[in-house]
Amino acid sequence: MPKSKRQRVTTLSKTPIRTTKASKAALVNEIQKAIDEYDHVFLFSVGDMRNEGLKEVRQQWRGTGRMFFGKTRVMAKALGINDETEYEEGLGQLGRRLKGPVGLFLTSHPVEDTKEWFDTWVKKEYARQGNPATETITLPKGPLLTPYSADGSGDPLPHSMDPQLRQLGLDTLLVKGVPSLREETVLCKEGEKLSSEKCRILKLLAIQMAEFKIHLGSHWSKGTGFVEGKELDAEGEGMDEDDD
Repeated sequence: MPKSKRQRVTTLSKTPIRTTKASKAALVNEIQKAIDEYDHVFLFSVGDMRNEGLKEVRQQWRGTGRMFFGKTRVMAKALGINDETEYEEGLGQLGRRLKGPVGLFLTSHPVEDTKEWFDTWVKKEYARQGNPATETITLPKGPLLTPYSADGSGDPLPHSMDPQLRQLGLDTLLVKGVPSLREETVLCKEGEKLSSEKCRILKLLAIQMAEFKIHLGSHWSKGTGFVEGKELDAEGEGMDEDDD
């Protein structure tokens, strides 16, 4: 006899955890505390979100800056979205722009030096499905080497990867225990959208075609107020009030 559905046990670890009013209030307080501590508040966006990249930026600015990313409605409440609700004069103009993949970066480091750092900092990453190829990659006939280079340097891939390579669409065979291409193969052409299979092959060959970069937008400074900056993807959109 089949078991009754009523007898099934729900695993609490798989139950989605909703953000509570207490946690929202704690985030608002944390942001406002940071505003009191630091001189400047920047809006920032990331084109291709990477947790490791964000973690590295936080590490680089540890002790000299704070970064808040996610839950934009809550962050907007911390800043305020109009003259009546803004935490400091001018912050409401930042709050109204907090929508979509936009975060807050706070620091007392000089504004121009901060902008220069973010303009020049970039972290190479592996491409994801749908990313455009940044260059044409042509794999020569013969053994597949990693990391890939046009001059043929690198180490051969292990023999155990041959079935996986063929499954990903490469016409390979084992030659003296090394996965090798039967013919010269154009893996991707510059500008084309990469498939999941091609992204996996690029990663196996240690070819990085993506970049994690943070873009700074408008900012607010103590004594100066709101300063218009570069337009971010989500900047300038309206902000509906949240009743939570």
